Amino acid sequence: MATVARFFDPPEGHYFLFGPRGTGKSTWLRALHEGALWVDLLSPDIERRLRARPERLRELVQGTGAGTIVVNEVQRAPELLTVVHQLIEERCGARFVLTGSSARKLRRSGVDLLAGRAVVRSLHPFMAAELGAGFDLERTLEEGLLPVVWDARIPRDTLRSYASLYVKEEVQAEALVRDLGGFHRFLEAISFSQASVLNLAAVARECQVPRKTAEGYLGVLEDLLLAFRVPVFDRRAQRRTTVQPKLFFSDVGVFRALRPAGPLDRPAEIASAALEGLVAQHLRACLEYSGNEGSLSFWRTRAGSEVDFVLYGPQAFCAIEVKHTAEVRTRDLRSLKAFGEEYPEASLRFLYRGTGTLQIDRIRCIPCAEYLAALDPRLPLA
Repeated sequence: MATVARFFDPPEGHYFLFGPRGTGKSTWLRALHEGALWVDLLSPDIERRLRARPERLRELVQGTGAGTIVVNEVQRAPELLTVVHQLIEERCGARFVLTGSSARKLRRSGVDLLAGRAVVRSLHPFMAAELGAGFDLERTLEEGLLPVVWDARIPRDTLRSYASLYVKEEVQAEALVRDLGGFHRFLEAISFSQASVLNLAAVARECQVPRKTAEGYLGVLEDLLLAFRVPVFDRRAQRRTTVQPKLFFSDVGVFRALRPAGPLDRPAEIASAALEGLVAQHLRACLEYSGNEGSLSFWRTRAGSEVDFVLYGPQAFCAIEVKHTAEVRTRDLRSLKAFGEEYPEASLRFLYRGTGTLQIDRIRCIPCAEYLAALDPRLPLA
């Protein structure tokens, strides 16, 4: 597969580049910085030597004279941040790019040492517009948009091993949890929370661990950049809103790999959660890549009205409802209409699996595949 042009726009100075494993950080950076000095901490030998003697990084930088230094998976040797900080302060003339797929060890080990000297950016799974004509909604809902899966010879086999890779190489290797069996049960239980209001007490009961343990497991999942929460939109709320966030996996393929499917599971329910999750990861990526101050949230009243997503910021105020349906039904538009009554300034969008763009009162109904293919962080969100 040819290198796909990404929407990510690198900063001019030093920066951290975070993203889950398999999002193509290394591939993208190698193409961008062809003459860079690579310090790849995924190599056990390099990791061992630099953790034992972090000052060796200084020797490498001074010895090669490279203009750009890429430290891959820096969370594996956070001690190197002290050396990087010193070299930046000394104006050594090199630009540092530090990648990571886990924020936990860096947060505990001094990422603040570089505060103000290296900006933080994220690389997400592919967006539909990055793939262009190669984007296939049906395939995406099954396999997701992680480059490592998209480019695999047998994508579904790669996807099935993806979660196991994280458990083995990140969770187990770094001793992030004590009970791996409990964590495996948690991964399955939390998959039922995709696109739902988060109820950690119920998840804890399902995987037979204390609630506090389940909360810690979710923190591990978020630190590994595999999941994120979407908060409630409550600005100028006239109706009483709920307080719990919704949960999404960072890639719909990871959700499908973890979510059990059997005779007692309704395919439509899984497909609906997958579609909403796909829209969530696109909106999140688009907001981060655009660099504007917009936020992603959802709206849910205590009375039960719910709108899946609310984009709010200087350039956009838009409410979006996502339905896995081929037809636009009146009852599907009720929550959007209620939101529009409370917030007349907002534009209203209804995404569905049918064909043809419709205008029903204030609500613009758009086929989901078309909406995703048109999402471009360089353009205004609408």
